[in-house]
Order: sequence, then structure tokens, then C-alpha cells
Amino acid sequence: MLLKAASKLKAIQDSWDGRSPRLEEALLYNRKLWSIFLDSVTGGDSQLPREMRQNLANLGIFVMNQTIAVMTEPKPDKLGALIAINREIASGLLGRA
Repeated sequence: MLLKAASKLKAIQDSWDGRSPRLEEALLYNRKLWSIFLDSVTGGDSQLPREMRQNLANLGIFVMNQTIAVMTEPKPDKLGALIAINREIASGLLGRA
């Protein structure tokens, strides 16, 4: 799912046309995905070490803030961080890190 979100954002970045419904849809998808992800890793039943949960929560806050920044002032270069984070986290989850 993270790779799907990254792919959607990358496609928009590569064919940038300003504020479009595709951009809004991709940002919403990414935001919902991160909300679910953060809920699962920071919830009381998470088996992750406290430090890792805190690091992921901080990363999630950054993702949410970056999403708001893109929505407020859409620019293709602002998508780069979201794409990279999604790819890196997905890679780690898939054991490629």
C-alpha cells in the first residue's frame, strides 16, 4: 500500500499540471494510509519498542504536515519527501533495507 501511494504521488509529480483532482485523491489516499499505519504502530497493543513507535509517530507527523503543505501550496518538489518516505518504509517492511 505504501508503494501504491508512492506510485500515485510519483505519477502526479512526473506529469505535473498544478492542482488537479488526481493530486487531491493521491494525497487523501496517502493521508488515510498513514493514519491507519500510525494507529497500528502506536496503539497500546503494538509490540514495537517504545523508541521505534516514537520515531514512527514523529515521521507520521511530518508526513501529515507535508501533506498539508502540498495541499496549501501545490508544487511538484514538495511531493519528493512523501514519495521517498513511503518507499523507504515499504522497503524496510519488505525486508529490503
